[in-house]
Amino acid sequence: MQNRILSVDIFRGMTIVLMILVNTPGTWSAVYAPFLHAEWHGYTPTDLVFPFFLFIVGTSITFSYKSRTATAATYKKISVRTLKLIALGLFLGAFTLSFPFIKDFADIRFPGVLQRIGVVYFFAAILFLNVNWKTLIGIAIALSLGYWLLMVLVPVNGIESTLERAPNNLANWVDVKIFGSHNYKADYDPEGLLSTIPSIVSALFGIFTGLILLSRQDKKATILMGIGGSMLIVGHLWGWVFPINKALWTSSFVLVTGGWANLILALIYYLTDVRNIEFGSVFRYAGANAIVLYFLSSFISKLMGMIQIGETSLHGWLFGTIYANDYMSLQLSSLLYGLTVVAFYMLLAYVLYKRKIFIKV
Repeated sequence: MQNRILSVDIFRGMTIVLMILVNTPGTWSAVYAPFLHAEWHGYTPTDLVFPFFLFIVGTSITFSYKSRTATAATYKKISVRTLKLIALGLFLGAFTLSFPFIKDFADIRFPGVLQRIGVVYFFAAILFLNVNWKTLIGIAIALSLGYWLLMVLVPVNGIESTLERAPNNLANWVDVKIFGSHNYKADYDPEGLLSTIPSIVSALFGIFTGLILLSRQDKKATILMGIGGSMLIVGHLWGWVFPINKALWTSSFVLVTGGWANLILALIYYLTDVRNIEFGSVFRYAGANAIVLYFLSSFISKLMGMIQIGETSLHGWLFGTIYANDYMSLQLSSLLYGLTVVAFYMLLAYVLYKRKIFIKV
């Protein structure tokens, strides 16, 4: 049991470390391609990070609620955690240095990473508590197919729907109608309302994997690899008609990212649980306080971008003074800055872990 939890903690830690790395380059004007999101259709390693985290949310749900005790106290716990995550996300989007430290209402973005994690956690946990795994599979299929049909068949303002950017993109149209100007950009929001539906499936895939890890099946790593490989194949085939796209969180994207998540977790599980190889403890520390590390890294990064030093920000001053130089490419300098940030938060995670401080959001 301990090794099983270790495997998931390592994967969660690796995911949060990558989230911090891709979110904090020295400069966005010089970033290696693998650390950038795809322009639109397709995917890069960076596009795998957020769905991996939602996948782990689902896997963790199976561990937290494996007794399936659907009581009022359990529902309260789920609801409170959901509201905390949404509140933290809204705070990140609304905070500013100027008194009263909240942006003008018109400038606040409503969707966000933590908000999506909260919503996905809520629905995935409620479903897990109330239906069996066969019904969950049916729900996952229905949500995936239903989202596909919505996106390709429902016209927007009397115009045939498209999977390109606005104006006649159904996901963007819904976001504009619901949130108005409170979106990431005028033509799309990567954490928008409609695309949250298939993101719930990312967590359901994590639940299925968690059930396998909790089962008495032999060769669990082999089973997960087989499932992961199959999901990759089906996802890429589906991508021919429903393109793999993170911004829209298309159903093919859900399958492909779920496939990679299963393959990587299977490898970690094999190394730690089957072969008993000491592996990835440094990531385990980060995995134990993943949400806290993500929130702190996002908040501090935002602060450093707001604090002015001369004509630049604290972030820009540190990067320009310490990292940017003539004998190194700007891309490498930018990456080294990001790695320094990651090292700081991994050290913080280590200290918290050794002092047995586990902050649950």
